Amino acid sequence: MRSLLWMSLLALTAPVGAARAEVLVEGIVDVLVDGGNNYAWQKVTLPGTKCGNGSQYKFFVHRTNSPNLLFMMEGGGACWDYDSCSGRTGILGAANPNGIADDYMTQFTAKYVSPIVNGADPGLPFRDRKDIVTKDWNIVYMPYCTGDVHIGNNTKVYSDTTGGQAPLTWYHSGYTNTLAAANYAKQNFPGVQKLLVTGYSAGGTSTSAGYYFIRKAINPAKGYMINDSGPIFMAPNANSLSRPLHDKIRSSWNLDSVFSQLPASFSISDMGTINKMVATEFPNDQLAYTGYTMDYNYSRYSYERFKTPNDEASVHAYWKTDQDAFVNELNKYNNFSYFIPHHRAINASHCSTIITFVGAHACQRMEKKYWYEYASSPWQSWACHSEMVPMDVFLSRFINGNQRVRIYEPANNYNNEDAGMSILAPLINGALGG
Repeated sequence: MRSLLWMSLLALTAPVGAARAEVLVEGIVDVLVDGGNNYAWQKVTLPGTKCGNGSQYKFFVHRTNSPNLLFMMEGGGACWDYDSCSGRTGILGAANPNGIADDYMTQFTAKYVSPIVNGADPGLPFRDRKDIVTKDWNIVYMPYCTGDVHIGNNTKVYSDTTGGQAPLTWYHSGYTNTLAAANYAKQNFPGVQKLLVTGYSAGGTSTSAGYYFIRKAINPAKGYMINDSGPIFMAPNANSLSRPLHDKIRSSWNLDSVFSQLPASFSISDMGTINKMVATEFPNDQLAYTGYTMDYNYSRYSYERFKTPNDEASVHAYWKTDQDAFVNELNKYNNFSYFIPHHRAINASHCSTIITFVGAHACQRMEKKYWYEYASSPWQSWACHSEMVPMDVFLSRFINGNQRVRIYEPANNYNNEDAGMSILAPLINGALGG
C-alpha cells in the first residue's frame, strides 16, 4: 500500500493541468496526513465577539475525557491598513477577511492544520503515523479573522488609497474574542491539569501576547506555552529592527488598552519584554519558542514594509540579528526552552508544527560530514554530530518530562539534500497555496 502511495506522489510531480493539479494535491495531502482530524466539533458563539468584518466570531470545541486542554490559536497574517485587512494583499494580509463559516473545521486549514491538534504526526509512505503527547486532549480551537494576532482592541476605518473602494470599517476585536473563549473554557473545563496554549505564525505571537490572560482565566494545575514562529523580538529603542512593526500595530490595534493590564515586568515601550513577563510571572510553567532561522514569511511582516533594503537576503539578515538577541534573552529564564531548526522548504521555512513534522527536527551540532560518513548516504553532505531531536520527541520531553530543551541549529543544507523532502515540499506548498 505504501509503495503505491509513493508512486502516486511521484506521479503528482509530472506536469498536469491546473484544475487537475489542485484536486490531486489536496487528495494526496489527505493521504499524507491520514485524513487530518474528523473530530466532532462544537461551534461556540458568544455575545460581543466578532470578526474583523463585523460578523459573529465562532470558535470550536472538541471534548474528550482527558483532564488536559489544548488552547490552539490559529495563524494567518496580520493587517493594519485597507489593503491588508480587505484581503487585497493576499498572503501578506489578514486571514478570513469575510468571517468564519459554520463548517470551518471541515475545511482544509483546520482539518490538516497541525499534528498538535490531530494528536499524531502524520504517516507517510515508508513512515508510520505516530501518536504524540496531545492525543485525546480536549481542544479549544480559535480561528483567526481579526488581523490582530488575537489580541487587538480597536475599531478602525481604513481608507482605500487607490480611491476605488469605500472606506473599510474593521474590528480588531481579538482580545475580546480570546478572553471570552478563555472564560468559556474555565467554565466548561474545570480542574484542568495540563493546559497547553500554542499557535503558529500570528497565532504564535498571540500565544506569547495572550498567555497571561488565558492562563489566568483557566487556572490549570500546570501551564505550558509553545510559540511557533511568531516571536515577539526585543525592541528597546527607536533603532531596533522590529520597532517600526511594533509601533505600527501598537497604534492600529490599541494595544496599550490591553497591555496596560499586564504586570510591571512588562514594558509597553519594549514589547519583547513580554517574554520576561510570562517567564517570571509563571516560574513553574514550561515555556517554549520554535521556528526556523530561514523563515521567509513572518520575517517579511517584520521588515519588508519598514526597512531598506528589503530584499530576501537583507530580511534574513535582520531576522538572524533579532533572533540571536531573542535567544540570549530566553537564556536568562530557567523555564524557557527553544527549538530552532535552520531551514525547511515547506511554507518558506515558516512554522515547525503545521501539517507534518517531517523536516521539523533540530541538531545542535549539524556539521559537514567527515569523508568516511558518505558511504551510507552519499547524496547527503551533512550529519548530526550530537543528537537529532525530532519535533515529537521535543514535545514529549517538554510536556511529559517537564524538561527544558534548548537547541539552536547552525546553518546547514541537510533538509535541502533530503530526497524525500524534494518531493513532499512542493505537494504541501501547493496545498497551502504557495
